[in-house]
Order: sequence, then structure tokens, then C-alpha cells
Amino acid sequence: MNNGDNLNVQRNYKDTVFRRLFSGKENLLSLYNALGGTAYTNAEELEITTLENAVYMNYKNDISFVLDWELMLYEHQSTGNPNMPLRDLFYVAKVLQGLTKDKNLYGPQLVTIPAPRFAVFYNGMDPRPERETLRLSSAYGKKVSERDKRPDLELCVTVYNINFGYNPELLGTCRMLGEYAQYVQKVREYAKEMPFPEAVEKAVGYCIRHGILSDFLSKNRAEAIEVSIFEYNEELHIKSEKEWSYRQGHKAGVEQGIKQGVEQEKERLNLLYGKLLSENRLEDLRRSIEDEDYQDRLYEEYGL
Repeated sequence: MNNGDNLNVQRNYKDTVFRRLFSGKENLLSLYNALGGTAYTNAEELEITTLENAVYMNYKNDISFVLDWELMLYEHQSTGNPNMPLRDLFYVAKVLQGLTKDKNLYGPQLVTIPAPRFAVFYNGMDPRPERETLRLSSAYGKKVSERDKRPDLELCVTVYNINFGYNPELLGTCRMLGEYAQYVQKVREYAKEMPFPEAVEKAVGYCIRHGILSDFLSKNRAEAIEVSIFEYNEELHIKSEKEWSYRQGHKAGVEQGIKQGVEQEKERLNLLYGKLLSENRLEDLRRSIEDEDYQDRLYEEYGL
């Protein structure tokens, strides 16, 4: 299945819905309070330190900030990654370098830094525990001995499963995070029945009508749809396509040959969406979802 155009755009795109939701200080403070059980009220005390446009091996820092001498590094993921402690080590070193650039690290006085805290918010489709801790020492080629259980360098990352139904206290305390989980769940429900761009369009409309991220989606509808499509990862694509093809074949009572034809047609449709995305033809993409004749014209244009 050739969907390289779509996936390349997704990997290189800067923002995600999660990052946009929590780019504002008020929402970020709410998430911080929910994680730590605190009750800070002045969002202006929060200092954003996110590494804008900073990429290491195609990975970038999502959100980081300082509050009350704590340096928080938050990452959002739709696929599990055991290398997060190592990635966070690179991120935190870069952030601390920026925070101390005007300090004398060679002088006699101790340079004070905020205490780092690391969190990952996972909402992929593979089963994961509600909460788990990843450790940098797990990656060491030489394991820590029983006599020396505390390695000289350790970094712990707490991974929170934010799929709808997991960590209900956290999702209930931070309203924005809870509504984000509902939005993702609704997109996935619709993606089982239709091509992904259509699923996003329908999910956005549903959420606006039912008060789920309604302000954000109403003000940023086009951007939210665009970003959600870019977030569409290969894992979700494969699973959605298999389920869609199976249901279509089963409903029609067709045999294997026709099912393959249905799958090929779906592949052609998603290849078209990928090409439109790679060329940033978002208006054409939205029009093709609603107008089958226009969709056929685009097929001819791209020779599909």
C-alpha cells in the first residue's frame, strides 16, 4: 500500500491538536494542576520554554515550561516509544542550556536550576497500561548491578494513557484533556466506517454540537481538520483500512476477489488524499469529500 506522500507530510508537520490545545498558558496550567494535585491560579507565572522548531532525528519537543522551580517537559504520542527517556535527556539538556546561558558555570557559586519533570500523554491504539514509568537505565547495554541499583545517570518518564476510559481522575480534573480524549475517540469511531478525512470532518461537527472542544473547534475548524489529518499515523491507517474493507465486503456478501477490489478503490482514494495534502490543496480535499464528480476529476488529474 503506497501512502508515502501522506505519511511524509504527517511526519514533517509541526503541530498537533494536542500541542495547539495546550499552547495557551491557561490550559497548560490546568494540566499541570491536574497532574500534581496543585491549585495554582496565575497562569502568567508560567514561563514557556518549548524548543520551537528544534528537531533531533525528526523528533521535536512538544511542550516545556517552568513553574515554581519545576521544569516540565510534556510529550504527546499516538505510538508507544521506549526511547522517550533518551529523547527527553536531549530535550532537557537543550532547555537547561538556554536557561543558564547567561550564568557562570565555571564560577564558585552554585547555579540554581528548576527540577525537571517528564510526562508523556499516550493515546495510541495499542493496549498500554493506565500509567507506567520508563527509565533511561533500561537502555544501558551494561545493566545496573544489584550492588549499585542507583546508576550515576537516571531519567524517569511517566507515561499516562489518555485514551477515553483511562485515568478518569486526570481526565476529569483537566477538562480540556478529557474533551480531547473524547474528540479522538469520536474520530476513531467514524474512521471505522469511512475514509479518514471524512471521519475527521464528521467528528469535528459532532463535537461542536455536543460541547466537546466546541470553542476551539468552532474558531479553528479548518486548521483542526487539517492538523488531525496530518496526525493520521500509519498504524491507524492500516487498522482502519482493514476494518473498513472487511465490513464492506461482509455487508455486500461478496467473495475475496470483490473485497480486494473494494480495498484497491480505498487505497486509490487515500492516495489521492495524500497527494492533495502534500501539495497543500486543502480546499480541493474538502470539496472532493463532498463532491464525487469533482473527486473523479482529481483522479484523472493525477492519473489514478
